[in-house]
Amino acid sequence: MQDVQAAKAPVHLWIVGLLSLLWNGFGCYDYLMTRMRNEAYFESMGGGVDPQAMLAWVDSFPFYAQFGWGLGVWMGLAGSILLLMRHRWAVPALGLSLLGAIVGLGYQIFLAPPAPPPMNEGGMAFMPWVIIGVAALLYYYGLRQRKAGVLR
Repeated sequence: MQDVQAAKAPVHLWIVGLLSLLWNGFGCYDYLMTRMRNEAYFESMGGGVDPQAMLAWVDSFPFYAQFGWGLGVWMGLAGSILLLMRHRWAVPALGLSLLGAIVGLGYQIFLAPPAPPPMNEGGMAFMPWVIIGVAALLYYYGLRQRKAGVLR
């Protein structure tokens, strides 16, 4: 009988896992603060963000975009935790996170009216693309770790 051993977790798994946990944890925090309509959260962003304008803009999103946002952030957090646990279910969770990001942020990029200033200016205008890119990279990373036998 052949002795099967799981691959030892490489150091980069812990680095990527912890960084993704912080990244996705902030996404969940942003989601919760927005859903709880926390105006102080928006005011803390600085730069003259109008909390009422931001909330009205987010409230105008259709159901599928709202659902995609929630799916993206919560599956991202679950995927990060599962990645740190070296569990094979990290890959589907990260895949759902990517799908949610594409649906929710795809609406924001292509169909939504422009975000209130300053959320549509400078680097903030590219943030939806960055979020989708990070979600895609995390999904790809999970696939590679599963193929390498790191995830069980």
